Formats: sequence, structure tokens, C-alpha cells
Amino acid sequence: MSLYSTSFRVPSLDYPPARMAFWGPVTLTINWCEEDYYATIYSAEIVNSLTNLAFLYLACKGISNCIRNGQDNVFLLLDELSMIYTTCVMFYATFSHNRSAEGALLILALAVFIAAFITVYYYHIKDPLFHQNAFALLTIIVYYKSLYGMIASLRLSRQAEIRAEVGRADVNNATEQARVDQRARNIVKTMYQMIPVGLGSIALSFLIWNLDNAFCPTLRRWRRTVGLPWGILLEGHGWW
Repeated sequence: MSLYSTSFRVPSLDYPPARMAFWGPVTLTINWCEEDYYATIYSAEIVNSLTNLAFLYLACKGISNCIRNGQDNVFLLLDELSMIYTTCVMFYATFSHNRSAEGALLILALAVFIAAFITVYYYHIKDPLFHQNAFALLTIIVYYKSLYGMIASLRLSRQAEIRAEVGRADVNNATEQARVDQRARNIVKTMYQMIPVGLGSIALSFLIWNLDNAFCPTLRRWRRTVGLPWGILLEGHGWW
């Protein structure tokens, strides 16, 4: 392994060849563009593993917050279809909010059916495009339902209805009403500011995901041309 790649002038390390995995042969139905076990025999996709450390921290932080606030339902999800299952959980949580027990049960049955159908059909056809499109469609549905719910619950007219229904003692307090209304305006304003950031990050991730799949041979060739560590910038699976 040379310190300088012969085909690239910037100092870099050549990509090492793939090694025999410590865990046995690769059996995944989807193998993303990052080459397997080139850095260590213990991690198939080292860049993807390292970039996911941030999400591991967020997961631990979220679990800690749930336990501290009395929400101790922790879902252990599978790997390849984890995005689908997670989105189905969000689908259930979003559509069952403020519904009766019977309505929530029907939403749960629908979410389980969606997850089961996608799992069985995806296992049958083994087409990554179906997996990607199913995830995108579920995400869009959950996103717009959540957005609609937040806007509806924060409308000033709805705030007035809530105050009247609850019968708050300070319902006639103009100062308190103005404070609540201003708080609702601020939340809606912040939400509209966050929407482009959220949509942009999702769209960028989805774009990188598809580019990584469509141009994998080219990306692998470029990575081996520039060498390490610069090739890490072209590891789409580690970034999306």
C-alpha cells in the first residue's frame, strides 16, 4: 500500500482489497455501493458504520428521554426494512392521534398490514426500487398528515375553541389570550421555517441514495482513483 496513489496527485492511500469477513459470507438481499470488508474483517461497511455513530447517540438520547418522561415503549427494528417499519410506526402514531380506541385499533391493523405487505412483496421481487418508492410514499403521507395536524391544532380559531371547551378560568383574560395566540403564531412561523430544511435534507438524501445505486461502478472507480481518505466523500451510503 503506497502513501501516494499513482493516478492522483493529492496524498492518499490506496483502497485495500476486500477481505474474508469474520462473520461469514454476505447474505443481504441488498448490498449497497460501499465495498465490503476492505478496511476491517469486522465491519462490512466501515464508512456507513462510522457515520451512523451520530444516530446511535441520538437513539440513546431518545430512549433516555422516553424513559425519563415515562414513555418506555422501545421498538427493536430489523435492518433492511427498518425504514419501512419505522415509518409505519410513525404512520400509526400520526393517524391514531386523538382517535377512539376502536379507531386507533383499525389504524394499527392498517399499519401492520402495510408493513407485512411491503415485507412479503419485497421479499418476493427483491427489487430495491420497490423498497425505495414504498418508503418515499409512506414518508410523504406521514409528513403531510403531520403538517396538517400541526397547522390545524395551532390555528388561532382552534385555540379559541379549545379555551371555550376546556373552560379555563382565565378565558376572559385578554392578556393571557394574547400570549397564547402569539405563542401559536411563533410556533407556526418556526414550523414553516423548518419545513424547507426538513424537505431539503430528505430530498438530498433520496437523491444521493439513487445516485449511489445508479452509478455504483463509476463511484467505485472514482474512489479507487482518488484513494483514501478522499474516497470517503464518495461513499454515498455513508452520507444519505
